[in-house]
Amino acid sequence: MSFDEEWSAARAAAASNAAMRLNQAPAPAPAPGGGGGDADLALNQDQIGAVGSEAYELHTRLQTDGKHAATATTEAAGALTREGFASGAALLKANTVWEGQVKTLVAACATISNGLNYSLSSHAKDEQQLHADFTASAIDTYLK
Repeated sequence: MSFDEEWSAARAAAASNAAMRLNQAPAPAPAPGGGGGDADLALNQDQIGAVGSEAYELHTRLQTDGKHAATATTEAAGALTREGFASGAALLKANTVWEGQVKTLVAACATISNGLNYSLSSHAKDEQQLHADFTASAIDTYLK
């Protein structure tokens, strides 16, 4: 199953679970006019960059640390199977599932890191363009 398929399934499950919650007060209505209070989301580029860096570091570590027991596990599963233990096949299956989950996490971390890096770069370019546009419009005002 691809990451996108797993993500869609997880979102559907979360929506289903949210619909099944009982004994909960309804969410308060937003304040009129919006804003005001601590509900506003505010992030700066340093915070976004830090999250992207952490995602990249986790991605790098998962690629190596997530696989450190693969060889030993495969060898143990083979030895158990050769000796006639059913747990050998179960251990091999557990290792296969583990490897799939690690790949999913590695892909998710890469997506987060790349997405945040793209957002920072795109935002910086947008800011430069807006600055150039406003500067040009101010110059036009004085030239008329």
